[in-house]
Amino acid sequence: QVQLVESGGGLVQAGGSLRLSCAASGSIFSVNTMGWYRQTPGKQRELVADISSGITNYADSVKGRFTISRDNAKNTVYLQMNSLKPEDAAVYHCSAEVVPVWPRIQQTYWGQGTQVTVSS
Repeated sequence: QVQLVESGGGLVQAGGSLRLSCAASGSIFSVNTMGWYRQTPGKQRELVADISSGITNYADSVKGRFTISRDNAKNTVYLQMNSLKPEDAAVYHCSAEVVPVWPRIQQTYWGQGTQVTVSS
């Protein structure tokens, strides 16, 4: 069984910073793309950033402010969020494309989500 556990959300003033972490654990053979998505009430979940084989991809709205990174040895992905804006407030979910030990078939797993609130 594979689990993704997120941490690091919270309340911050506009212009402030937060760092999110997400660790994948369980019977893991390999982890491919890892990423962060966010969702607000009434809206679809949107990609914030992802990383695969060192290649990063960002939503236009966060470019230059957010940085995604990962520690492959720990199967952990991070999202450093700087210059936060009220419109960044959302529930942030991490995702990971994981190949379990068995069955050895890639599946996408999701974390439970962590709330980010930005006060103006």
